Formats: sequence, structure tokens, C-alpha cells
Amino acid sequence: MMRVVWPWLKILAGVAIIGILLWRLGTGAFVDGLSEINLWGVAAALGIGFLTTLFSAWRWCVVADQLGLKLSLRTAVADYYRALFINAVLPGGVLGDVHRAVQNGHDTGDVGRGVRAVVLERTGGQLAILAVGVGVLLTDPTLIAKVIGDIVPAPAAIVIGALLVIAAAIVLATSSRRPRWRQAVAKTMLDVRRSLLSRQSWPAIVLLSAATLAGHLSLFVVAARAAGSTASIGQLLPLLVLALIAMGLPINVGGWGPREGVAALAFAAAGLGATQGVTTAVVYGVLTLISSLPGAVVLVLRRVHRPTAPVAPVQQPALEPVTIIAEPIARRKVQPQAA
Repeated sequence: MMRVVWPWLKILAGVAIIGILLWRLGTGAFVDGLSEINLWGVAAALGIGFLTTLFSAWRWCVVADQLGLKLSLRTAVADYYRALFINAVLPGGVLGDVHRAVQNGHDTGDVGRGVRAVVLERTGGQLAILAVGVGVLLTDPTLIAKVIGDIVPAPAAIVIGALLVIAAAIVLATSSRRPRWRQAVAKTMLDVRRSLLSRQSWPAIVLLSAATLAGHLSLFVVAARAAGSTASIGQLLPLLVLALIAMGLPINVGGWGPREGVAALAFAAAGLGATQGVTTAVVYGVLTLISSLPGAVVLVLRRVHRPTAPVAPVQQPALEPVTIIAEPIARRKVQPQAA
């Protein structure tokens, strides 16, 4: 039951966030964001999007190689573009990654390992965002406190924290009765050590994740400037990092929802105005969609050039040498004798 309800709850949460923003700020912030897109922004989105996709696909290749999967960079870039496009146009924001995980698993003959490779690759990227986010936000700890305080009041935060602790205790208490669950965790931790924490891979993963994060932040700065923000990079960086962290939440509709909500709260807490935050997030969302458009081309070409299974020719049974020699002799014996 929960498997059926949970996806709809996540979509409804994203729709609710957008609805609250429309109710509180009106449609002006969204309309202004759409009207600020120009050719320079489109070119920047496509250029920066190519670099971030290249670095992300390269990181995927590194993780897959450590797990024993063969994945070329060319294939990884095409599949990553396709996944980004699917993520941008479908609810949830992760269906594209699910598709590339399963597809790569089928191509390599190990679906489970293919899925783990994609999960670990995305985990590496999210850890980079969180690490940089913690470092940046420590420069202004009052900002995150204001944003969290606006989202969840202090009493509610205490209740939520207590519920999380209780849930974790229940999971740990029941894990001993689920050997399959423990085996899955053990296998995942082994893959983490082999891929993300390996001496051969972690330096490349860190560098590629940092380059990818720099690309996302650069595109966010482009969006902020297009939205009319004159704040310095130092002022914008903590706000943009918060919005990127919010994008990792799976409660969105094609990427929309938490990003706009957190951007509104963060810009308001920094004294730049909630409307400015929503407009910046909307411009960034449109630029992100534009940067993923090559994935639509990949999706169409893959469907057009999808290989069809060849029809196996009907093979005649091979005749034994004795049969080949005996058959003509038998035919001569049954022929009628001439009178």
C-alpha cells in the first residue's frame, strides 16, 4: 500500500510548495522568471550543461569501473543526458536515473550492480554538495538557522527529531531478524569501499564532483543575474548552495518545488526578498531544462535506431554421409523396369 501511496505523496508535496508560493507571492515571480530568459542565457545553459554532464558522466564511469562494470565515456554522456531530460520533465526528479541504472544493468548483465553504480555516483555528488554547503554555511550560521526556523518551528523540530531517533531505533532493533536486509547493507558498504573510498577512485570522484558543483553554481549565478539580482557572489553563494541541497529532496514535480521554496526563504533571510529568490529559482529551472534538451535528441535517436532482433534462418537438418550415399541407390531400385 505504501509503495503505491508514497510516490503520489511526494508529487503532492511538490505541488503544495508551488501552491503556497503562488498564494503568498502571486504569479509575478514565476512570470518574471520566464520572461528573463534570453539567447545569452540559453547559450550559457547549453555550454555549462555540457561540462557538468561530462564531469558527472565521467564520475559514473569511475564508479562503474571500480565495481567491475564496463562503461565508455561516450555512452555514459549520452545516457546521462537522457536521464537529465527525463528527470526534468517527469515528476519525482529521479526517474531518469532509475532508467539509466536499469538500462546499464541490462547492458552489462548485472542489474543489481548497475543500479548500485548509479546510486553511488549520485551519492558522491550529493556528498560533495553537502560538504561544500556545510563549509559555506559555517561562514554565516545564522542564515541556515533562520531558514530552518521559518520552515519548522522549534517545538516541531524537537518532535521530528525525536520521531527520527525512535524510527532509527526500531530499524536497528528489527534488523537482526532480517538477514536479507543485513546482507544488502553489507553488500552496499562493500561497494562503497570499493568505489567511493578506494585509493584509485576517490581523488577523481572528489575532483569531478567539485567541478560538477562549480558548474551548477555557475548556472545559478547566471540565473540570478538574469533575474536582476545585483548581490555579490559572496552573498549569493550560501543561498544558492541551500537551493541546490533542496533540489536533492525527492518531493518535487520535474525538479520544481523545494528549490523555489528554499530559495524564497533564503533570499528573504538574507534581506534580498522572497520574490527575488523565487524568480532566480524559476530562471535556473528553465535554464536547467534547456541544458538537458540534448537528452531529448538522445532519447529520440535511441528509439529510431533501436536494434531489432534478427530473424533466425530456418536451417535444414544436416544429412548424414550414409544417407547422402544411400538415397540415390534407393531411388534407382524403385524405378519401374522398362518392358
